[in-house]
Amino acid sequence: MTPIDQTTLRLFIAVCEEGTIARAASREAITASAVSKRIADVEAAIGTPLLVRSQRGVAPTPAGSALLERARAIMLSYERLSAELGEYAQGIRGHVKVLANVSSLIEFLPAAVAAFMNLHPQVRVDLEERVSGEVARGVEEGVADLGVCRDFVGTGRLETIRYRADHLVVAVRRDHPLAGRGKMAFEETLGFDHIGLSSNASVNALMDRIASERGGVLRYRAHVSNFDAACRMIEAGIGIAILPLEALARVRHVYGLETVLLDAHWARRQFILCVRERAALSLPAARLLEHLLATRDSAPD
Repeated sequence: MTPIDQTTLRLFIAVCEEGTIARAASREAITASAVSKRIADVEAAIGTPLLVRSQRGVAPTPAGSALLERARAIMLSYERLSAELGEYAQGIRGHVKVLANVSSLIEFLPAAVAAFMNLHPQVRVDLEERVSGEVARGVEEGVADLGVCRDFVGTGRLETIRYRADHLVVAVRRDHPLAGRGKMAFEETLGFDHIGLSSNASVNALMDRIASERGGVLRYRAHVSNFDAACRMIEAGIGIAILPLEALARVRHVYGLETVLLDAHWARRQFILCVRERAALSLPAARLLEHLLATRDSAPD
């Protein structure tokens, strides 16, 4: 069959994302008939429909979904190629996109990336925060070169490498009934109101499941989007929170907080690095991966 060109791939992605050919045509500044003909030509060439058409719009068929996944990866490669060639002209030798969960961004990743950029000033590294499940999906879909997430999320066909670890503790005000304890069981926290991180954070599902197994329910007074907000809530006496000790180390004295170790094996959590295919990484991405692995043992564990 005739190869599908870049323009057709871009238009097909737009149709799937917009849900109608008319909206896709408007977005791409082209006539709807031209969009429809390009897709129809591909369908005729491969002998199977790519879209299910209805009065409400269009949706990809199984074949269309497969094409959409590959099309996004191909278009991202085109964009990276154009960006990297432009950056070479400006003296910048590479670009790496990294998706990372919030804990890694607070605890260690910025320092590790900054050290890499000091060693390789002509490589630009972009960091984007996602929850762990979205990190893995984003890397698998080709949105990023590398991902940093938790080891208990589904990683599908990705290659994964053990990276660093952190440790969950109970964060409380200094005048809280739990303050002063050296260690405690998780179920002892169930009698108190909790402050949770964003409602889709992976740790919430983990703790809800464990609380249920212990015959209890985790009561959330609030969900917040970042660690600083969680610390402020604890400081105000609204509740307690289960947070990483490594993230609290620099700020707990600012908010007058104490930490109590959790006596549970799952309180030690593992970070992993994930890539689509290590052997296929660009040179800048491969160098960043090597740097992260070479410096992982320098972190306190």
